[in-house]
Amino acid sequence: MALDFPSTEWVAAYKDAINANAEYKKAGKDWTHGVVAMVVKAEPTLGIPEDLAMSLDVHQGECRGCTLTPASEAEKTAPFVVVASYAQWKQVIKKEIDPTKALMQGKLKLAKGHMPTMVKHVNASKQLVESTTRVPTKFRDE
Repeated sequence: MALDFPSTEWVAAYKDAINANAEYKKAGKDWTHGVVAMVVKAEPTLGIPEDLAMSLDVHQGECRGCTLTPASEAEKTAPFVVVASYAQWKQVIKKEIDPTKALMQGKLKLAKGHMPTMVKHVNASKQLVESTTRVPTKFRDE
């Protein structure tokens, strides 16, 4: 069954997909920089009334938690915050755009955090995207 993106059920399945990804375990083993919050900007027409954050508690190749919260909450605590529209996150999940290139081009915005640290962990980012492809996803605009 396909899960609505974003939703509590989707982020729970995403956590499981990350932890089932052996390549992420290797690529993310050096990540000790804390939570990465991926913010989906509000799209009221798609049933997303406020900015929502998918907060990934990733540490040394493991996803210890993945929660969906209001972005304002995540922005207070997460050391890394990446912001994009629903359409842009959809492109990332469908592997139509590379997240690191999108950050460099300003399609995804690093609202909080250290860009060189993100770039250093490009392979881990790619594996996080690869993990999204393993989540049966229902996009709200399809």
